[in-house]
Parts: sequence; C-alpha cells; structure tokens
Amino acid sequence: MRSRALAAVLLLTAGLVGCATTEDDAPAVPAGTVRVASYDFPENQILAELYAEGLRRAGLEVAVQHGVGTREVVLPALEQGVVDVVVEYLGTAGEFFRPDADTARRGVDDLHADLAQILAPRGLTVLAAAAAEDQNGFVVLARFAAEQGISRLSDLTALAPDLTFGGPPECADRQHCLVGLRAVYGLEFGAVLSMPSRAATVDTLLAGGIDVGLLETTDPHLTDRSLLLLEDDRGLQPHENVVPIVATDVLRAAGDELAATVDGVSARLTTADLVELNRVVALDGRTPAEAAAQWWEAAG
Repeated sequence: MRSRALAAVLLLTAGLVGCATTEDDAPAVPAGTVRVASYDFPENQILAELYAEGLRRAGLEVAVQHGVGTREVVLPALEQGVVDVVVEYLGTAGEFFRPDADTARRGVDDLHADLAQILAPRGLTVLAAAAAEDQNGFVVLARFAAEQGISRLSDLTALAPDLTFGGPPECADRQHCLVGLRAVYGLEFGAVLSMPSRAATVDTLLAGGIDVGLLETTDPHLTDRSLLLLEDDRGLQPHENVVPIVATDVLRAAGDELAATVDGVSARLTTADLVELNRVVALDGRTPAEAAAQWWEAAG
C-alpha cells in the first residue's frame, strides 16, 4: 500500500511539474504560489475553486489541481509538500487518519480538536470548520413519507421488511450505511439493490423501483420537493463539516492572510450553499470555477 501511495504521489508531482510550464517554457507555478488540490468528485472541486478564489481576492497567487485522486493519493501529497491546501470533511478525515476513531455522536469541536492533534506532528494545520457539511443521507418520496407519517430514520423500523433499499455497492459493508442502519436503527430491509450512481438512485426512487435511497445531504436532487431527506435522529452519521487542511510551513510563510482568508470563507459557507453549488454544476452544466464565481458574486 505504501509503495502504491508513493507511486501516486510521484505521478502527482510529475503532473504538477508538467502543468507548471507555458509555451515559452517559463514556470507557471512560481515559488510562493499556494497549490490547492481537490479530490476526484465535483463537490470537492467546487470547494477547491471556492477557497482558491478567496485567496486570489486576498492577493495571493494560487494554482488549482483538480481531480487528483482519492485520500490515499492526495493526503500523502499534502504531507510531502507536493500540494499545500486540501478541503476535507471532518468526520471522514478523522477516520482516515485514525480508523478506529469513534466519530459518531461526537461534537464538531471535539472532532476538530482530535483531527488537529493527529495532523500537527505530520506538518499539517486544520483550519476552522465551516457550518456546511456533507453527510450520508437517506431519502424517500415525500408522498410516501406523508402517507406513512414518517420523517426520521427511526420511523422506518417497522416498515423496513417491506421496503427496498438502493445504494452504492460498497454500502453493504460500510458502518455509515447498511451496517450502521442495522446496528443503530434495527433496519432490516426486505431487499437491497445496488445503484451505479446517485442519479440512478434518484431515478429509481422516483420510478418506484426502490423505497429508500442513499444520497449525500448536499446532493442537488434534494432541491426536488418530491424527495424527503429523513432525519438521522440517532446520530449514525458523524459530523462532516467542510474543513480546510493546510501545510503548516506554507501557512507560516504566508503570514496571517492565508489563515484569515480561508477561515473567512468557512465562516460564510452553509450546507444550503453546497446544495446550490452542486445543483449549478450537476444540473445547470456549469464548471466548478463558474459555480464558485457565482457564489462569490452573490456573496458580494
């Protein structure tokens, strides 16, 4: 695993170097440029652009590297100085660095303090967490919820044996999906279908092929009022607040401006913002950079 991670970091380094030249072969990423890397899914790419634009507005030089890969690639690159800033999710980041961590039913401040403690010896600083968060969510048709008088996951306990659940293939083995639904809520669904994508989950739910589907709580389809996100009333999901992680040496070199700017963006970012940003990209066809620019324009 370590050799694969190292190989991935070396490939990322080569990619950054390759992107750092112009037609005149002059460096396009000069020393002092803050390098922001994103994971390989649209929401994180939007977030990278959002924070990068804030840094540009503060007068810092910024380069964004999109779709770099998974945590197994990006976080080692951050530790080794290949990139400088990664926008993370609080509970998931804590579990990545400490797999045995009990993140569920713990407060944001505790999770933040633990993550900061874990990352400090690695040369990484955890900046302020945003109110915005993106958790696993479980969705039903609003019509079904009204008919059954339900609004919470615990309301499904008696109904589950007669219901069909739809989620990604890995859901069956994940603590924050079917494993946790059984352990925390006692949910034993009559049937479970594997969904190839979140869009397929929505389509199948609307068509009546499943009764309950997994969607992230910032999924743009949740703007559709025919869908209802059930309350996680027993706290199965950990807090997944957006939280930027920055290389400590870069933070020191940039002075107070970098941390103040990033914290300022986090202070304004809401979960509703994330839903809208995802909608603009997924449903309106905008790029992550265009979505971020629209957010900044609306924010004044």
